[in-house]
Amino acid sequence: MTTKPDEPQQPPRRRAPAGAAVLREDVTEAIRAAVFEELAAVGYARMSIEGIARRAGVGKTAVYRRWRSKLHLVLDIVSALAVQGLPAPDTGSLEGDLRLLYEVTSRALRHPVASQVIPDLQAEAARNPDIAEALQKALREGQDGVATGIVTAAERRGELREGIDHELALDLISGPLYWRSVVIRTPKLPKGYLDALARATSEGLKAL
Repeated sequence: MTTKPDEPQQPPRRRAPAGAAVLREDVTEAIRAAVFEELAAVGYARMSIEGIARRAGVGKTAVYRRWRSKLHLVLDIVSALAVQGLPAPDTGSLEGDLRLLYEVTSRALRHPVASQVIPDLQAEAARNPDIAEALQKALREGQDGVATGIVTAAERRGELREGIDHELALDLISGPLYWRSVVIRTPKLPKGYLDALARATSEGLKAL
């Protein structure tokens, strides 16, 4: 068919350059969820890109478009935990803020996936300095901002002395619950434990 002289020519349709495909967010989130499930099921050492892709319902290519290896994938997800953080309590009292923080944290640590993944990553961190650094960042910074906010607010209210050692305060706030939930892995906290822990921690912080 011949184009008429006065008929405007249509510009040729340009093809998107190779590798410029938009990464769908729902696929990315499915992969992230699959990583946690796969870690809980088989552990880091036995985890594979194939297993993650199968669990996410995608092809291996979809995973490799986003991460170069399972190490980069796990490091990215663990590091993201630090960014998400925890909600900052604002109850108006030091003990109340600690009690709320402990309630939220204990629920997160008791989650079946977290209770499997965190100990496994800790064991792997002893052999892999990259995972050790990412895990420390996620666990430390995630609580650091919240705990610092609690301490700073208590200083403003006059419940704690100004200039308190924030590093020591963070250890005191985070240590006991983490020890019981993650290290010795108590399946169920005793009745009234979080109330008693918040009260004891509050008194300990006031003694610093």
